[in-house]
This record gives sequence, C-alpha cells and structure tokens, in this order.
Amino acid sequence: MGNSRMRVLIIGGGFGGLFCARRLGGVDVDVTLLDRAAGHLFQPLLYQCATGTLSIGQISRPLREEFARHRNVTTLLGEAVDVDPQSRQVTARRPDETTFTIDYDVLVVAAGMQQSYFGKEHFAQWAPGMKTLDDALHIRQRVFTAFEIAETLPPGPERDGWLTFAVAGGGPTGVELAGQIREMATRTLAHEFHSIDPEEARVLLFDGGERVLKAFCPELGEKATQSLNRLGVELHMGVHVTDVRRDGVTISPKAGGPDEQYAARTVLWTAGVEAVPFARHIAEVLGAETDRSGRIAVEPDLSVAGYPEVFVIGDLAGRENLPGVAENAMQGGLHVASCVRRELAGKPRKPFRYRDLGSAAYIARGQALLQVGPVKVAGFFGWLAWGFIHIAFLAGIRNRFSTVGTWLVTIARASRSHRAFMLGAAGLPEQRYTWTTWDALPPPPDSSPERDKT
Repeated sequence: MGNSRMRVLIIGGGFGGLFCARRLGGVDVDVTLLDRAAGHLFQPLLYQCATGTLSIGQISRPLREEFARHRNVTTLLGEAVDVDPQSRQVTARRPDETTFTIDYDVLVVAAGMQQSYFGKEHFAQWAPGMKTLDDALHIRQRVFTAFEIAETLPPGPERDGWLTFAVAGGGPTGVELAGQIREMATRTLAHEFHSIDPEEARVLLFDGGERVLKAFCPELGEKATQSLNRLGVELHMGVHVTDVRRDGVTISPKAGGPDEQYAARTVLWTAGVEAVPFARHIAEVLGAETDRSGRIAVEPDLSVAGYPEVFVIGDLAGRENLPGVAENAMQGGLHVASCVRRELAGKPRKPFRYRDLGSAAYIARGQALLQVGPVKVAGFFGWLAWGFIHIAFLAGIRNRFSTVGTWLVTIARASRSHRAFMLGAAGLPEQRYTWTTWDALPPPPDSSPERDKT
C-alpha cells in the first residue's frame, strides 16, 4: 500500500469492524482489517449453531470473501497485542506465536467483549461461555454427549445429573439457550433413545435479577417467563452461581439464606462480559478511563480523549450507557467511516448519536419477543419479526437463503441437521495452531522441541 493515502487500521471483524470497512470500501484510503478469526461471526445466532439448528457456515463468512471486491481493503489474520500511539503502530501476533507490525493513521478498536466469570476464571473449565464458534462447538459437544452418556447409565442420581442442564444468566443468550435445549429435548430427541426419556431432561436457569430479560419491558419479560415455564424451563431468580464443579453448581440467594446445591453435568455461562485483554492494554497505554467491565471512555465522536486518531466502537465504547448490542456496533462502525470520509473532504466530525432500533429474543419455535420503541410484539408475530430482522443482517446472500431454508425444514420437522459432534482422540496429539501456549498438549516423550514447533 502506498504511504500517500490515509491508513485506517480496524481491529476486529465483528459488526463494528465489518460495517466500518464496508463503508470505506472504494474510498481513497487504505484499510486493514485485523481479526483473530479471519471471519465475521453473526453472534446473535450462535446459540442455534450450538444446539444443532444452523451450521458454522450459515452464521459466519470469511472476511476475505466479504471484501474481495474492495481492492483498498486488506484483511489479515492476527491478534493485536500491543500499540505504540507515538509511532502509530500496532503489534499483532500470528497463530504460530510470531509477531508483525502494522502502521496506521487512524485506529479503530472494535475488538468486542469476552465472557466474564467475575474473577472466578476456573469456572470456565466446567461452564463454557457463548462468544465464539469454538464456544458453540464446545457447547454442542457437551449437550449432545450428556444425552449419550445418560443412555448408558441405569436410573438413578448419576443419570439424573447428566440429564440436568444449568444455564447461568437470564439475558437474551441465556434465555435462548435454555429454551432451545428444552425444545431439543422435547421435539428433536424425544423418540431417538431407548433407555432414557429426553423429555425428562431438566433445564435450570439462574439469574440474580427479579425476572429474565431485564432489558425488555416488564410486560414482555413476563411473557418470556410464561413461555419458558410452558417449555419446562425451571427459573431460579434472585440468586448467584457461586461455585461451578465437574458435577454441579452452588447457588447463593441474594436475600440471604443457606446455599443450594444442584447436580448438573452440563453448565453453560452467559452471566457477564468484560473487555478483551487488548482493550485493557490500549486503555492503559492511552491513559483512558475505563469502567468496571473495561469499557473505554470516549469523546462524543467515539474517539479517545487526547488521541483523535483512535476510535473505540461497539461493546467497548463507554459513553452514555451505550448498549452492548449489534446495532450499537453497526452504527458506531458507520459513524467512524463517516468521520474518515468527512476528514478527507475537509469537513469537521459530527458527534455519534445512537438510534435504538429495538431488541429481540428467541425462546422457541413460534415464540419470540420484539421491542421497538412503543411497539411490543410477542408470540408468533414476534417470531416472524425476529426472523426477518436476523436474516436481513446476516453476511452474504448465500447464508441468508441457506438459513431460511434450514428454518423452514426445522418448522416442518423436529430434526436438527447440524448436531454432529466429535470427541477428541486421547492417543493422537492434535496438530493445531494456538493463540496461547498454556493449553498446548505436551510433546510425546520421544520427540524433540524443534520437531514440535508449528
């Protein structure tokens, strides 16, 4: 890329990064989009991948394919690990642990958030979150394996533990996961087993609030509660999950009282989010204020105070209680692209104004919620509106048609065609790249360190 044109570096290929790069496609700037996954993930449908309704390819799209027609947009695979604001340079790590640098004139931080365990990171071993494709595949494996193991056990407490699923967090993701597992147990798997009755599977939903879906109005929250109750989801409100073990969870009531123990061999965590490590690093380097979750304080135009060339968008932008939803990221990406275009035209920037386009949550087939300003829709019509909205924002025409087709089949039949899962082979060391070294498998006894390098 030539040095005469403005260099825009976007970190993160989620909704914010995607929409920013799209709007700058064909503009007289050089855009580099750096992402640790090399693909755009449609996170709102991640739970449908985890529960076997949709495939990985239907909710993701390679960034290279997305920007193939935009010659001024370069996509790179890497994880940002360091920034030098004086030289305007970001250091990124390749999957093989080596590093490279990227120069920028404008830096857009759209790295998003990660699952938060509120300082109890050891929970992650037994309670996977729901943020990445790896998370979805991990959850799919655990959920369907639980039924398979239960099939081999005699009636009793051990089998009951495998047929109990605990979900921590009563927000949209937690509600959607809980509803899908119960629907799967009562429809998809109902007649596929001989020793167990999948319909007897328990799904426990724990949350510290008084009701599920606190971001929705009380009326829709109550309808969600009724729908979950009809499905058979057991709601436990006003409690905190204070321990997660291999075989269950410990629950502590907020109002006081003795702890409660629940035997559950599958625990899923959707209870909180926090800034990714690079976001905390860049805030420290720039001297920017952050909130408890690591969101970075930004100016009205979404830039960082004292660094007008650095923008923070999406979930990471800490200003005026901007919500951690896809619409905020999309609008933030479009806003930053507009700032760049206005600067090229010699015009001043405008402040960012978030427009609330509403919220939606899926519970089960024919049951969803939609809230757009004064408009509140639930049940079948909410489900239709939910479907149209999600299809509209899926990346790629092919993914949209494929997803619609899959949903139509799912409506007509109880089957979920994307529920295959694989179990790792203990005797075969995996040959894979990794972002970290702590989780790498130890080398075989007869192998040398040089031979095991990737």
